[in-house]
Amino acid sequence: MLKDSFGSIDLFKKVLDASWLKNTTISDNIANVNTPGYKRKVVEFDSLLKNYLEQGNNSMAVTNEKHFRVHNQSNALEPTVNTVQDTSFRKDENNVNVDVEMTEFSKNLIKYNAMSQQVTGELKRLRMAIRDGR
Repeated sequence: MLKDSFGSIDLFKKVLDASWLKNTTISDNIANVNTPGYKRKVVEFDSLLKNYLEQGNNSMAVTNEKHFRVHNQSNALEPTVNTVQDTSFRKDENNVNVDVEMTEFSKNLIKYNAMSQQVTGELKRLRMAIRDGR
């Protein structure tokens, strides 16, 4: 029952984990800005999250044994780290742009803080429900 009432905490955890991974990846990119041949890495998660939210997070009802069983679980939300292989304008073939990385870092920090506040709110509601006996 509590899992149904506060199931969004699991989703927030996935978003926070992906945001933390993105922060680490951006830091690695910045640290390697002068490494010859280094290719920047990006975390792919936002498109997965968008698809998950657009499809809804309910399992589809199966009314016939021949129906496909589709479960839209948050377990399918796993971030991946991809290497960007596009060409570089630098002679050393490094494609890291510090300005782009710092912008991404700032956006990611804002997202992380917003999700942290959401989780805090969910936990406060849970604590209040336990304390009030509802």
